[in-house]
Amino acid sequence: MTEATSLTRRARQLDDADPLASCRRRFVGHDDPAVPAYLDGNSLGRPLAATVDRVQDLLVTQWGGRLIRGWDEGWLELPLKLGDELGRVALGAAPGQCMVADSTTVLLYKLLRAALTARPDRNRVVIDRDNFPTDRYVLEGIAAECGLELDWLEVPYDGGADAELVRSVVGDKTALVVLSHVAYRSGHLADMPAITTAVQEAGALMLWDLCHSVGVVPVELDAWGVDFAVGCSYKYLNGGPGAPAWAYVGKRHQQLRQPIQGWLGSEDPFGMGQGYRPAAGIRRFASGTPPILGMTAIADMVALIGEVGITAIREKGKALTQFALEATDELLAPHGVVLASPKNPEERGSHITIDHPAFRGITARLWARGVIPDYRNPNGLRLGLSPLSTSFTEVLHGVTAIAEELATRG
Repeated sequence: MTEATSLTRRARQLDDADPLASCRRRFVGHDDPAVPAYLDGNSLGRPLAATVDRVQDLLVTQWGGRLIRGWDEGWLELPLKLGDELGRVALGAAPGQCMVADSTTVLLYKLLRAALTARPDRNRVVIDRDNFPTDRYVLEGIAAECGLELDWLEVPYDGGADAELVRSVVGDKTALVVLSHVAYRSGHLADMPAITTAVQEAGALMLWDLCHSVGVVPVELDAWGVDFAVGCSYKYLNGGPGAPAWAYVGKRHQQLRQPIQGWLGSEDPFGMGQGYRPAAGIRRFASGTPPILGMTAIADMVALIGEVGITAIREKGKALTQFALEATDELLAPHGVVLASPKNPEERGSHITIDHPAFRGITARLWARGVIPDYRNPNGLRLGLSPLSTSFTEVLHGVTAIAEELATRG
C-alpha cells in the first residue's frame, strides 16, 4: 500500500469516527468544489448558514422594521449579554466580566493602560518578541507615551514562553506581562495558569491575548486567576471580517478607569450630563456605540460551541493537527519541509506551521487551486484547522496539493 493510499484510508476512518463530523454541514461553502481545502480557519472562519439567516433578519426585521427602537429592544444590552454567554461556554468566566466591543487593537490599548494605572510604582512591561505585531506595536506606543521600559522575552522558534522563562525576567519593577495563549506563528500553547501564577507572585498583572485560542482551547479565566484577557472573533468564533473583539476584566479590577472615555461607558449614557462618570462593572470599559451587525454574526458560533462543548472541540483540534503532522511527515518531509510548531499536541493550539524556502512562491498557486493555507515570514505555511468546519480528508487534500506544488517546482 502506498503512503498516499494509507493516508487516504486513515483520513476516511477518522472522518467516519468523528463525533463532530455533522457540524461541518452547517457552514457555508463546506461542499464548494472550488475550495477543496480551506486551511485558514485561524485567520478567518467560515460563516455558519444560520448566521446568514440571523443577519438577514437583523437587516429586514429589526433594523428595517423596528428602526431606532431596536436599541431599546435589545441592541444596547448585546455587548454584555453576548460577552456573558461567551464567558460561559468558552472562557470559564462568571457573568459581568466579559464584553464584546471595539477591535482587538483598541481593547488591548484600553486594558493595557488601565492595568498600568494599577501599578503606578512600577515601570517595566514584559512581552515576547514573537508576539503578534499588534500586541507589540500597541505596547511599544504606550511605553513611549508613558516612559516605560520593555523587557523582551526571547522564545524558541518552534515554541513560546513558559513559566520558567517568565520568572527569569519579572521582578519588583514589573507592572505587567503580555503574552498570547496560542502563538500566532508557531501555534505554541502557553501554560496559562502556571505563567499567571508566576507573574502575580512577582506582584505584577497578567494580560492574555486569546485571539488564536478562544473557541478551540478550553480556558478557565476565573479559576486561573487571570487579570485581563482580550481576543478577536473572526477566527474560531466565525464572526466575519472585521467582527468586534471581546475583553475580560476580572471583577477585582473593574474599578480601574480605561483611557477612552466614551458616552456608552458612562454612568448614565442618556443623561448626556456634563463631566464623565464611569459606569459600574465591565460596562465602564465600553466607549462608543456597539457594532451590532458584527456582534450578530458571532452569536450562532457561540451557541454552537455551547451545544457541542469546548472540550470536544479541543479533542477534535488536537486530532486534526496530529493528522496534519502525519501527512506532513510522509508527503512533505521528503521535499525538505520542516515543522515549526511543537510536536506534542498538548503544547499547541489548532494550527501548525511548516517551513520551506519555496512556500512564499507556491502560496498563490495553491490558492488558485482552492487550497488555502496562509503564508507567514520567514518561510512558513500555517495550516489553521477549525475543528467544527474542517474534515480530515480536507486536511489530506491540502497537504497533498502542497507536495504536488513542491514536486512541480523541484
